[in-house]
Amino acid sequence: MADVVLCTLNAKFIHASLGLRYLFANMGELKARTVLREFDINQPVLEVVEALLAERPRLIGFGVYVWNVDETLAVVRVLKTLQPDVVIVLGGPEVSHETRGQPIVEAADHVICGEADLAFAALCRQRLSGEVPAKVLSAPLPDLNAVTLPWSEYSDDDLANRLLYVEASRGCPYRCEFCLSSLDEKVRTLPEGAFFDAMETLLRRGARNFKFVDRTFNLDVKQSLRILEFFHSRLTPGLFLHFELVPDRLPEALREVISRFPPGVLQFEVGVQTLNLDVEKLISRRQDHAKLEDNLRFLAQHTAAHVHVDLIVGLPGEDVSSFARGFDALVKLKPNEIQVGMLKRLKGTPIARHEGPHGLVYSPLPPFEILRTGVLTFDEVNALRRFARTWDAFGNSGHFVLTMRRVLDEASSAFEVVQRLSEHLHAHDVGSSGVALTRKFRLLFGFLTEGLGWNRTAAAESLFDDYRRSGKTDRPSWLASLPDAELAEAVRVDFSARQSRHRS
Repeated sequence: MADVVLCTLNAKFIHASLGLRYLFANMGELKARTVLREFDINQPVLEVVEALLAERPRLIGFGVYVWNVDETLAVVRVLKTLQPDVVIVLGGPEVSHETRGQPIVEAADHVICGEADLAFAALCRQRLSGEVPAKVLSAPLPDLNAVTLPWSEYSDDDLANRLLYVEASRGCPYRCEFCLSSLDEKVRTLPEGAFFDAMETLLRRGARNFKFVDRTFNLDVKQSLRILEFFHSRLTPGLFLHFELVPDRLPEALREVISRFPPGVLQFEVGVQTLNLDVEKLISRRQDHAKLEDNLRFLAQHTAAHVHVDLIVGLPGEDVSSFARGFDALVKLKPNEIQVGMLKRLKGTPIARHEGPHGLVYSPLPPFEILRTGVLTFDEVNALRRFARTWDAFGNSGHFVLTMRRVLDEASSAFEVVQRLSEHLHAHDVGSSGVALTRKFRLLFGFLTEGLGWNRTAAAESLFDDYRRSGKTDRPSWLASLPDAELAEAVRVDFSARQSRHRS
């Protein structure tokens, strides 16, 4: 049993909350009276409530995000129905802005806006001693030198089975209006000695999967170099490092150390978002396109890093043709993934100022995705949403690498051919998510032969190469209707050999 419970509902089990561990590490003398409990958004509400009430808490603190606000509200309402005197405290980005009037805020006792590393413990001391402070509290930016770092709060089970979130800095100097980081006052770094000591301890404990949440990892080049050199000197099988990069900032010193890492270690998330100069100006985004393209080309051609690039659908002023040009330009630079995301109306972001002038209309339901804009109809936004799902299933998944490479190389516009695939699936009343892999092969075979006019032999040979890469040995159903006479020789020979080995 505990007086204080720290809780959040993660999107998936593999995620482990960094924010809660910061709060837990900084509870001071209350730490012995505090427990940390994590759930995921797919767990039944009553199951979560039962587990929380089993602790007999006097106060429960919830981390609230755009992906869990509805589920957290359901838990809070049931908690208050069963135990009205339990104190509910909310924190996190979803409740830190435009706070008043949110249903979840109305259901809670207190909200801490901002970075609550130290403020949460202070509120707990007040409530447990009988004081009742204001409902909405604004946490001052904590001095990071005074904050206890959280990584000792990851259990051995966390290190073995979950994604490990770390940070070396907080804040972002840029003012991109769709992003909450545009509200940051400045970039602040964690104490370097304590940070590296913590990383060393994690490695000794067996941690291998590090996801850095710094918004601008390569902003301070000297710090970036120290971090990369630290991990490069400690390369261990299974080590994986994820960083978010500013796309147009990759000086020679960083290039050199990045190029020394072997395959499978580095993953870079590069937020391009748009390549339309007028749209960039509208949303206060600054990026040098020539440097951006040169950096992405370098990463693709001269390093073993996995490069994940982001594009956003629905930015003010960006129509279908503009988005298509940006997508086509990125495909030519050959990143490993292009993540197409829908613009979200995150509370507090300056993007709100464009709602009237640029006709931005969002869903009232989390995660508050764009529904239409002044230059994109609702139907066009939906078509682009299907495009994003189709690209994720066939372009990003890694299951169709050889076939999609040929499709894109032969296409005059990568956007156009993926859009046609998306429309092909939609016409056959097929979504691109929740579809078995074998059926995706069959659907793509149909598109290649019916939609792109490939002969059946060429389509079978290309797809069968990808099918073999997945480790399968059966004759797939999408080849069942194809007579042996129409099968490419490579497919026929490989299939026969595999079947012979299987029978023996």
